[in-house]
Amino acid sequence: MKIKRFLKWSLLLVLVPLLGWLFIAYWTSTNDCERLSATPSNPVKAITSCEYGVDNLKLQEIEKPTPADNELLVRVRAASVNPVDGHMIRGGWLMRPMSGMRKPTNTRFGTDFAGVVEAVGKDVTNFTPGDEVFGAKNGAVADYICVKPERAIVMKPSNITFEQAGSVAVAALTALQGLRDKGHIQSGQKVLINGASGGVGTFAVQIAKAFGADVTAVCGTRNIDLVKSIGADHVIDYTKDDFTKTDRRYDMLYDLVGNHSFSERRKILTPNGICVLAGIGGAGIHPETLGRIGRNFWNAFLSNFSKQKFVFYIDTLTKDDLNVLRELMQSGKVAPVIDRTYKLGETQAAVRYLEEGHARGKVVITTE
Repeated sequence: MKIKRFLKWSLLLVLVPLLGWLFIAYWTSTNDCERLSATPSNPVKAITSCEYGVDNLKLQEIEKPTPADNELLVRVRAASVNPVDGHMIRGGWLMRPMSGMRKPTNTRFGTDFAGVVEAVGKDVTNFTPGDEVFGAKNGAVADYICVKPERAIVMKPSNITFEQAGSVAVAALTALQGLRDKGHIQSGQKVLINGASGGVGTFAVQIAKAFGADVTAVCGTRNIDLVKSIGADHVIDYTKDDFTKTDRRYDMLYDLVGNHSFSERRKILTPNGICVLAGIGGAGIHPETLGRIGRNFWNAFLSNFSKQKFVFYIDTLTKDDLNVLRELMQSGKVAPVIDRTYKLGETQAAVRYLEEGHARGKVVITTE
């Protein structure tokens, strides 16, 4: 009885302060939308998110940003939408302790961008006005953003458009770091990419080929020609065949869908093969989403008892890796695939289209 009483009071001592903190954090949660609502003296357009939900994405006039001494001002020409953008603006309850309990702390939308340097601070020496650049910066879906030169921003290759460059950062870095850093891809390896026709998938096919791998792409019927055109050596149509029911073995399974069990995926891996858990089947929240997230964690745990490893990761926005991607694009080994292009004022529609789950390549937003 004493033990039960001790456990009960211990639980109460934890729960009461926690609930009190959550209550206070919820009602004190705020953002800078009051300041943004003031009439700007030098107005430019940006997409803002003052409340959670796609319906609350708004095209708003804000004050044109002024670069600090260690920043450059970029006139954005194109940006793109990523699955993580939708998760952030929807504000799932597990994310709200980080993103804002009642309202989103971050009121600006988007990350990927490409554009032209308009002005530089007095301490900036490696960029000049007129430079064409691309990279990643919070609030990228806007007319202008200020970026620190040492962060995720590099020169745009001359052989790709602003729309293509504006689609690169998050998706291509996810593919590069998953294949190279987690999968340890090597020339001559057999790599299967499940979800090869989406934003990350189209980059993954090309990057795997650039590393010299033999690539099998898994996609639907309508995307077969697309994945072949970007370099896939073999294609499996998932509407007709189950890629886990084959005698073929792969050194790496780069899985962007997560729609098969641990044992099914192990069967197609070589004895020391690796499964890189890179996604859960596209953007948005669907009935299977939570199950796939949980399965990724469980699979990674189970692989501790197997020679075949299952690993998941979060990409990191780095200047060095953006330069790797720049070189791959400049050499013609990687070319961003764009499905649809929307105008700045159509951002809500762009997010909804991406979250339908049928995008082929990237969904891009242009500012002009």
